[in-house]
Amino acid sequence: MPRGFPLQKLRNIGIMAHIDAGKTTTTERILYYTGKTHRMGEVDDGAATMDWMEQEKERGITITAAATTCFWEGHQINIIDTPGHVDFTVEVERSLRVLDGAIAILCGVGGVEPQSETVWRQADRYHVPRIVFVNKMDRIGCNFENAVTMLKERLGANAIPIQLPLCQKEKFSGIIDLISMQYRIYHEESLGATFEDIPIPSDYLDKAKKSREELLEALTFYDDQLLEKFLNDEPILADEIKRALRKATLDVKVFPVLCGSAFHNQGIQKLLDAVVDFLPSPPDIPPVRGINPIKNREEERIPSDNEPFCALAFKLASDPYVGKLIYFRVYSGKLKVGSVVFNANTRVRERMGRILEMHANKRLDKQEVFTGDIVAAVGLRKTMTGHTLCDQKKPIILEKMSFPEPVISVAIEPRTKADQDQLSQALSKLAEEDPTFNVKINSETGQTIISGMGELHLEVLVERMMREFGVKANIGKPQVAYKETITIPTEAEGKFIRQTGGRGQYGWVKVRLEPLPKGDGFEFEDATKGGILPKEFVPAVKKGIAESMQSGVLAGYPMVDIKAILLDGKYHEVDSTELAYRISGSLAFQEAASKADPVLLEPVMDVEVAVPDEYLGDVINDLNSRRGNILGIHPKGDVQAISVVLPLSEMFGYATRLRSLSQGRAIFTMEFDHYEQVPKNIFEGLITRLRGY
Repeated sequence: MPRGFPLQKLRNIGIMAHIDAGKTTTTERILYYTGKTHRMGEVDDGAATMDWMEQEKERGITITAAATTCFWEGHQINIIDTPGHVDFTVEVERSLRVLDGAIAILCGVGGVEPQSETVWRQADRYHVPRIVFVNKMDRIGCNFENAVTMLKERLGANAIPIQLPLCQKEKFSGIIDLISMQYRIYHEESLGATFEDIPIPSDYLDKAKKSREELLEALTFYDDQLLEKFLNDEPILADEIKRALRKATLDVKVFPVLCGSAFHNQGIQKLLDAVVDFLPSPPDIPPVRGINPIKNREEERIPSDNEPFCALAFKLASDPYVGKLIYFRVYSGKLKVGSVVFNANTRVRERMGRILEMHANKRLDKQEVFTGDIVAAVGLRKTMTGHTLCDQKKPIILEKMSFPEPVISVAIEPRTKADQDQLSQALSKLAEEDPTFNVKINSETGQTIISGMGELHLEVLVERMMREFGVKANIGKPQVAYKETITIPTEAEGKFIRQTGGRGQYGWVKVRLEPLPKGDGFEFEDATKGGILPKEFVPAVKKGIAESMQSGVLAGYPMVDIKAILLDGKYHEVDSTELAYRISGSLAFQEAASKADPVLLEPVMDVEVAVPDEYLGDVINDLNSRRGNILGIHPKGDVQAISVVLPLSEMFGYATRLRSLSQGRAIFTMEFDHYEQVPKNIFEGLITRLRGY
């Protein structure tokens, strides 16, 4: 069955923003105006199509990225609505990895907010072209010019307005299009489905002409024909502007800025036009590159149905009706349902039992997928997030996806023995779905410890266990996910010698540990010479050291940023085994680490507190008492925004404290920034407490 439309008419886009900027509301309006739905779902009344999980409806936030497909002006648009809360940043990360373009939504009042910066940087990392939609232009205190300025100053983005909001009597009444030089007004009785394009009101014409001149001047850097016409003062057609703007946007040199009010149904059709006009189709982006695991060389896949099949699995979800769903993006080739695909990461062949086109939690069976499609599969048992699916005759492994490490943990235990199996199954499935959710057993206490990106993240996961899997469990208090490292180089020996009659165990090594720069993880070097130690035992030593690093010498936390050098070793021709060298490597590491002035590292958070002027002093004093390092204070609308970094351990219970200090009027956002050494003045007391935990 051939593709139903040209590949150039496909758009794979994401919708990303800070929490409460209006992502889901905007998506609901897009679905309504494209005819995908016949009523507008609202976040506030729990009826949003894309927020289908019970927790999303109750909390009014997006928790999991939801995919859908719609059509506009002969183009197919695949949309992923991503969460805005920093605790669910993994959903944004893996969505951006497989998308070609994105809509960044800003609140017209708040402008560029903390999570706006985070998702923008994520999109920068994947070189994703973007258009910006400044939403909520109907709100009191909205400021379009300020939002554009913040894009330029905070994000370093070359943001160019292609629209202006028109406000009459302090009410948002329509949009001036700087490309067509028309003023669009929307009809309230049709819920914005109908509109009129009329001449720009005379008292706004000068401002519109000036803004259009700035738009044209900015685009002359990217289009020689436009430059020539601009310098010769010749008329420039709308299509010529669109051509230049599309080229600059695809090169991620320019970010067109639009405006509107999704809640009041204004600006969505123009936004859809911009998606079609300025965001890329699969052929507009560079071919994906990966490693051929057989020939060990780099190869690329051109976006074409005639190329060998290549797809990336970017999300795993447990579905109560069909089991495990694997979401994947097809980068090249085509595939029919029932076909066998090759998982290049695990080197196993898997059969596509069903292929589903997703619309939030609803699904439509497809018989065949083509280049550029984003779909879900049933029947892939050995495929996980980040795996490459391909043609076995033309294998390729695409670049792996990287995810942040969890920073907060809680202990969890089943209420009864009967709940034990259900708990284990639920934890296993949730850990499969979410790469930022970790489960481990504390070797000393035997407790099951779950770790995530924040209190809300773990709270939602625990709720899902209870609702979706019927697990009854007791949850401990949140604990910080500390790490340990060393500060000075040291050397130590490790011996493991057992003789019980017959063949024994013999392993002896000498290891040197050196601290590495922050974030370098673990390195291992074999510095033995002259065959002192048979090469087959060296990997066992490395494995023993790596295993020991999972449980540090201070309080049992993972150790990081350490280089281990194998200096010397001895072996016995009969008794030496891999097990003996694994244990001796572990013993040498523990001895050396305990002598290397080990220190504790704590997660430090980037926090922004928005507080009215009258409570500013009290909030600052409280932040200082929590070991906060205030980076700056700047006005944002009618409040002051405090930027501060402080340890996660000081943030437990902060929401309640902040409400108390500000009579409920201040809010804060928080995201992980980096790990930092615990100050000496609190180190000993903290270690004593942690060892007792």
